[in-house]
Amino acid sequence: MQKFIIRVTEENTSLIGDSAAECFLLDSAMDKEFNRRFAAEAKQAGKLVLSGGEQGAELCKELELDGVIADMSKNEKPKAEFQFLRNFLGKNAVIGAITRNRRHEAMVISEFEPDFLIFQGWNDGIDQVRELVAWYNELFLIQSAVLCREENVGFQSFDCDIVILSDREYTIFVAKKQRLD
Repeated sequence: MQKFIIRVTEENTSLIGDSAAECFLLDSAMDKEFNRRFAAEAKQAGKLVLSGGEQGAELCKELELDGVIADMSKNEKPKAEFQFLRNFLGKNAVIGAITRNRRHEAMVISEFEPDFLIFQGWNDGIDQVRELVAWYNELFLIQSAVLCREENVGFQSFDCDIVILSDREYTIFVAKKQRLD
């Protein structure tokens, strides 16, 4: 079964109590005080908290979060960015790296040894992303993740270790699963 990272998209702390929710992703663009409260509650509940967005590394450091998800797909010098993050956050910080959905870039970023590599899933082109993730898992030991960029992406069909869903998508998934159980 895949693990979930839940992207927090609204100021709501109700999912912290969900026993299946082990890791949350805070957006650095959200209200800083909300992020601070959410992180404190989640840590107290024994959950992992990562940060992302333009100021993700700074938020991670300031709130003493567990790590960061960095969008390496927009960076022309991913090695320098990754080295900066490792030095800035320390060797124990979790670093997930978003890559372009291309084999070469997946290999290059994997050389930096992130904790997990993130592929971006869209409904359009889902088969290509599914094939890319399967290919990656055959060659690399680094965990793979799929970041669902749209609602209703069929993430269950991905051969990945981690799925990153918004809090809304995660809530819908759990409700549907409970109905089926």
